[in-house]
Amino acid sequence: MKVTHAQVVAWRLRQQSLVPRTDTTVEELVARLAGVQAQVGSAAELALAVRQKTPRGGAVPSALAARSLVRTWAMRGTLHLLPAEGMAAYLALLGAARTWEKPVWQRAFGVDPGQMAALGEAVDDILDGQVLSRQELIEAVSAHASLEGLGEQLSSGWGTLLKPLAWTGRLCQGPPRGQHVTFTSPRSWVPGWRGVPDPEEAAPAVISAYLGAHGPATPAAFDAWLLRGATRKAVLRGWFAALGDRLTEVEVDGVGGAFVRSEDAAALARTEPSREVRLLGGFDQYVLGPGTADTRLIAAGRRTAVSRTGGWISPVVVHEGRVAGVWEFTEESVAVTLFAEHGEVPRAGLEAEAGHLARCTGRERALVMRTA
Repeated sequence: MKVTHAQVVAWRLRQQSLVPRTDTTVEELVARLAGVQAQVGSAAELALAVRQKTPRGGAVPSALAARSLVRTWAMRGTLHLLPAEGMAAYLALLGAARTWEKPVWQRAFGVDPGQMAALGEAVDDILDGQVLSRQELIEAVSAHASLEGLGEQLSSGWGTLLKPLAWTGRLCQGPPRGQHVTFTSPRSWVPGWRGVPDPEEAAPAVISAYLGAHGPATPAAFDAWLLRGATRKAVLRGWFAALGDRLTEVEVDGVGGAFVRSEDAAALARTEPSREVRLLGGFDQYVLGPGTADTRLIAAGRRTAVSRTGGWISPVVVHEGRVAGVWEFTEESVAVTLFAEHGEVPRAGLEAEAGHLARCTGRERALVMRTA
């Protein structure tokens, strides 16, 4: 099957409820996007709101309180919103890499596999039916004589030791206490929790979800999105091979090796290129799914404008499916910087998008444009 990249990005816009926008719930959107990065909570809320025809304030906190969405460490070791019903499958694939058992991880963080196993067992007991702040969790862990030296690592804002606990299904975030996060056990928090399945059982669901939002994609692109390429290549090949005829190989602008769900192949082939303009917030899945290294989406010379220091992913202007610039909120404006080499971006489209951002945020700001 042969398609153009223009068809691919137009199809992704539709699959991700960007063109057209949707009336569906935040829970359905999170599932449709294969998770939403939530390292910055406001960015996750905006990512969902910009996809809705009529954004509903407070929808994400309400879904978290109802436990239909869960916030936990997931893809690439970052916090994500995941659908409660499908969360365990994502964790299974993340945990399959066993990154905490690798010598380089042990040298970097000073914790060996035996200590991690003991920590996991302790946290299982500590969080069973409990909701604790980070400090309360640290104090409870430190009360175990063999684990008292792990307090500093558990205090890390990067969640170094908490990520493996999340990926093995021992920990997720609970309801916030003011500005402070809490932790609890999925066993007692997530409705219908049945534990983390075997990776081979989970892989078809996760790969299908990813390809449904971000395909066509290569196995390497999927692995970069999942855990920055940490999955063993033989394991990765096995996961894709197990899907058999549920996947169709796609040649994009003459380059093969990408896959799409077979159920989507005909629709992709019929897709016409998009002319639409969209303003997407920071850390948006449209960018994170294929990754900022995809030069067909983001021109190589503009990657640093999008993927900035400290892991920050800029809000972007999308035109014809490609990143055409970046933008930011100022006190009074939506300040857009367009990339000169992209070509003209219709001002009417940008004005309409600024209006939609006002509906998302409850605050009108004037559009200000410049070209870099």
